[in-house]
Amino acid sequence: MYIGGRWTPSSGGEVFGAINPATTKVIAHLALGTREDAGRAVEAAWAARAVMAQMTVAERARLLLRVADVMEARRESLARVLSEDQGKPYHSEALPEVDVAVNGLRETAGAAKFLESTGVTVADPNKRVWSFRQPRGVYAVVTPWNFPINIPLEYIGPGLAMGNTIAWVPAPTTTLCAVRLMECFVEAGTPPGALNLVTGMGPVVGNEIVKHPLTAAVGFTGSPQTGRHIAREAAGKPLLLELGGNGPTIVLDDADIERASAAIAGASFFNAGQICSATERILAGPAAYEAVIEGLVAAAGRLRMGSPLDPATTLGPLNNADVAAKTDRHIADSLARGAVVLCGGSRATGHGSPLFYQPTVIGQVRPEMEFNIEETFGPVAPVIRANSDEELLAIANNSRYGLVASVWTKDLKRAFYFGEHLRTGIVNVNESSAYWETNIPFGGMSGTQSGLGRLGGRHTLDAMSDLKTVVFDLG
Repeated sequence: MYIGGRWTPSSGGEVFGAINPATTKVIAHLALGTREDAGRAVEAAWAARAVMAQMTVAERARLLLRVADVMEARRESLARVLSEDQGKPYHSEALPEVDVAVNGLRETAGAAKFLESTGVTVADPNKRVWSFRQPRGVYAVVTPWNFPINIPLEYIGPGLAMGNTIAWVPAPTTTLCAVRLMECFVEAGTPPGALNLVTGMGPVVGNEIVKHPLTAAVGFTGSPQTGRHIAREAAGKPLLLELGGNGPTIVLDDADIERASAAIAGASFFNAGQICSATERILAGPAAYEAVIEGLVAAAGRLRMGSPLDPATTLGPLNNADVAAKTDRHIADSLARGAVVLCGGSRATGHGSPLFYQPTVIGQVRPEMEFNIEETFGPVAPVIRANSDEELLAIANNSRYGLVASVWTKDLKRAFYFGEHLRTGIVNVNESSAYWETNIPFGGMSGTQSGLGRLGGRHTLDAMSDLKTVVFDLG
């Protein structure tokens, strides 16, 4: 772990293994942090608050640019550990993730320098009112395993840019990625205590940094269940929560089916479906249904499973046993209720790991099936047929999630209808549900379980800072 400017073992002396999901072999041993370690990390961040707050915005921006330069110099090694620790293909997914993360840091550095303060007009002619942004203090940041290089930087970059200090707990199954990423911050000269890495199990170290009395605010990406628990433990603290989705994609009868099928396949199978904005359910009009299925089956057949380090591999394993078991359950539920597997449908054999899963297309899916209700997070494309725009919208909105949706149509009026009525934070028209760039506001719709606040560009900088107002009396 890295606490207060020092690499340190666990205070309990224990370790846990980093397991390569493609081979199931242990590739490293990592410190199993304790509550005491997590508390020390928060205290180190607390002690470093003044240092970060007193740095100018330009100095903080230069720090992030140095980190980006170090990451760029280590691009291949970071991508390799990402591939080995998480399971995604090195060439088609791991290298691009590192590139996106580097670009995101540079964008954050630039955006922070161009934040503007605001003058407020008031009735009293002797008063001048000014609002500006200040650090919140110590941030607890807890990050997931599906994008273990990029997602942490969506919080860490803006958090440091706004002058906060951070105690960070990464997902246990991709902790080796976090250690290598932390090394980049150390090499770039991050002030001691500004960023502290605590490794271990979420219910222990994650829980401790979230509820610690010196923690001012919390950032988290993960499941709605854990998000609700964090919200209870951090009651009264500002929260930035991205809690996943069940990306409905609507294909209307007038859509460009070839383009739609290719994009949907990409959003269903990229990262083995382990994306919060993945296309997790496809809702097709009656004339589009068969053609969409045909396109998805053809796209699934072109994917190649294998070693994530093989340049020919386009589909890696799932990251862990829990997500593989959930995919099993959702497929079994659909089959028991009358759905039909059109390709795939089970784990793949012959690859040396039980975490490889066949790209799967399922037809005759109905709204009451688990695929339409829960987030699967596996390489599955379930297709539901509906007979009208109203029915398509009703099925899409009858969900506890509200993160990202997609609609395919050539009709501008219908595009606006769905864009305005789908209850998701983002609606992509004639683009996959997985499309996003780092400056686009990303987050869930109120009243759903998809989170609170927005990640992306200026929005994260605002979310990870306090708005201070100063009133001057000139009388």
